[in-house]
Amino acid sequence: MSHSPSEAVPQRGPAERPVRIWEIDFLRGLAIILMVGYHLLFDLGTFAQVPRFLGFSTDLSTTAWTFAQYAFAGLFVVLSGISSTLTRSNMRRGLRLLAVSMAVTGVTYAFDRNSAVWFGILQCLAVSMLLYGAVFEKKKAAVSAAWGLLVFGLGFALPAFQRAVPIRFDWLLPLGIHSPWFSSFDYFPIIPWLGIFLIGSALGKTVYSSRKSLIRRRLPGTFFNFAGRYSLWIYLAHQPVIMGLLYLLTLD
Repeated sequence: MSHSPSEAVPQRGPAERPVRIWEIDFLRGLAIILMVGYHLLFDLGTFAQVPRFLGFSTDLSTTAWTFAQYAFAGLFVVLSGISSTLTRSNMRRGLRLLAVSMAVTGVTYAFDRNSAVWFGILQCLAVSMLLYGAVFEKKKAAVSAAWGLLVFGLGFALPAFQRAVPIRFDWLLPLGIHSPWFSSFDYFPIIPWLGIFLIGSALGKTVYSSRKSLIRRRLPGTFFNFAGRYSLWIYLAHQPVIMGLLYLLTLD
């Protein structure tokens, strides 16, 4: 989604030298590149009216693209949950990311209030880190998994709840409860995404309990590993870069 949505938290070597967990960096880099590609197609279709790009349709309203979007984001959130078990600084990381995410909301609102980001993925991850650090960090993996499945399951009940109970306000939007006219350019509410984060933390406490890579053979770094280390910066920069390029290309 480098630190925060990005932080593949390093394990420590015998001389306290940080060692990256190869596959976490790789998968996080893959997730952020796929996310950037998705946003590029969206921007090309929405702002430049380009129907196709590199063989891909820019109409992202299909079921397949909706599933793909959630798959990219879900991988990102799971990896962040795993990484939360490999560091003791979740509160510090969460507060820092929350500050960054609030700045994103402020900038997008000032630029175009109709395209503002309200509780986007950065704010979701920041709050998840803070809740994990305050409540779940010292709990067993089974507790994180149980709460994760519960919160994730509640996500399936929310649409029915909002149909049955008319909501005329947006102050519960971090939980996924909002008015019919609410809109956000990027929206990842606590329900169900905190559940996915906690499931990731349960995986971290079990699969990565040794704080070591699961790949025995040391592999060379790749572009995806590089992107995984700096995914926060890539996430923050990619939309301004894409929009700036589109603006330059459409100048007469």
